Amino acid sequence: MLLTPRTRASRRPRLKAAALLASAVSVCLLAASAPAVPLGVGDRLFPQLGNPGYNVASYDLALTYSGANDKPLQAVTTIDAWTTSTLDSVNLDFAHGDVESVELDGEPASFAAAGEDLVITPEKPLPDGSWMRITVRHTSDPVSPDGRDGGWVRTADGLALANQADAAHLVFPCNDHPSDKAMFTIRVTAPDDYTAVANGLATGVDRTGRTTTWTYRTLHPMATELAQVSIGRSAVLRRTGPHGLPVRDVVPAADATALEPWLKKTPGQIAWMESKVGPYPFETYGVLMAEATTGFELETQTLSLFEKDLFTEPAYPEWYVDSVMVHELSHQWFGDSVSPRTWSDLWLNEGHATWYEALYAEEKADKPMETRMRAAYSASDVWRAAGGPPAAPKPPDPGRKISIFRPVVYDGAALVLYALRQEIGRPAFERLERAWVTTHRDRTATTADFVRLASVTSGRDLGGFFQAWLYGEKTPPMPGHPDWKPAAPAARAPGGAMPAPESGTGPVGP
Repeated sequence: MLLTPRTRASRRPRLKAAALLASAVSVCLLAASAPAVPLGVGDRLFPQLGNPGYNVASYDLALTYSGANDKPLQAVTTIDAWTTSTLDSVNLDFAHGDVESVELDGEPASFAAAGEDLVITPEKPLPDGSWMRITVRHTSDPVSPDGRDGGWVRTADGLALANQADAAHLVFPCNDHPSDKAMFTIRVTAPDDYTAVANGLATGVDRTGRTTTWTYRTLHPMATELAQVSIGRSAVLRRTGPHGLPVRDVVPAADATALEPWLKKTPGQIAWMESKVGPYPFETYGVLMAEATTGFELETQTLSLFEKDLFTEPAYPEWYVDSVMVHELSHQWFGDSVSPRTWSDLWLNEGHATWYEALYAEEKADKPMETRMRAAYSASDVWRAAGGPPAAPKPPDPGRKISIFRPVVYDGAALVLYALRQEIGRPAFERLERAWVTTHRDRTATTADFVRLASVTSGRDLGGFFQAWLYGEKTPPMPGHPDWKPAAPAARAPGGAMPAPESGTGPVGP
């Protein structure tokens, strides 16, 4: 994923409210030459996310945590970017904090709120191709706005982040769309009895008085929705993965020994994924086990977020937990390294993560892929009716933006990959998978890019095949399985619910 919801209905995410009002960002209104208006990059599913006219090169986030996870953090966000057109104003996504001041290239700048945007007005237009540095001093509120989840997750001993799909701008000002990836430096200052961990590698630990500042930097560009910051009374457990990869896990300190049997699995899981698609794409990896109720797991870059009780709840069989771990790990290739250009390309993330989750269960736990895919085929027409076809999902339900994470982009999208393997054969399919993550590493990519690469790799035009499987209202016949039939809608649960994990099916969308 992004988000990997589980089957426990009472723990599913709840995003109920419509967009926040402009007053969600408290700003000191300075004189502006024109009324501030919200913008967006025109994403079909999230039209107000992101902003046109510039590309971000890097973010520097400085966060100060008081020790109380219900109080706003003091923050400074510095953005280095270059313009891609002449700009009379610069829009940032930001919707849940107080803005104290804004500087543009070191000088105070006028700013105002408009919808969920922070609009900055320079003294004179910024020319196309110019470099700019924006510094915003603000607060970052860990208490969710009314009727809206996402952004900060309050844990039993601190905080973590869950920004997908549209919530990074509840935490810090940004260009909050996966099409604009950037480098990150994250600095967290907290009382000495807390530990802070973020994406990337640690580059400094500085103690001053009764506080410590932890600094982390990414070595690869990252989408805003993949940012992670963990602050808590945590243990950081270190081990070595394939080829000397540093692996660090973050868990509640009191639970470190009990959780070790799960944590020690990660190097072997990384090696298994590398055997399928090639080298791990980042500088480090690890598992963040949070003592919190989210209803999902999340592939935040280099440090995947999990609920701790996924690993302690006896109802979850070991093979199922293992496969969920592999689901989030595989996202490091599919979704993090190769990010979706638009949110309609989400099937590329979730379909692949579900594919490798299921393949791991087949190879390691004798859970046949074919059994799972046949069940998905039976449900596919209902999923398409409820959520749209895999590559053209319906917009999120009103007040529930997370509802784009429907079954059709999980097992419904994995079913497309199964059909593709049936169509072109296993050797060509495996070459395609490796070529995909190599060709688009550290970049964004679209469904059309995948179709083109599949056609080149297989040596045949697959446009018609993908048109039917990715955009059709009905599920096409499965190559090699003419006996597979979709179930009648009345035979499925409302909303096309997946079978329970015990029947061979993995995580379920909300």
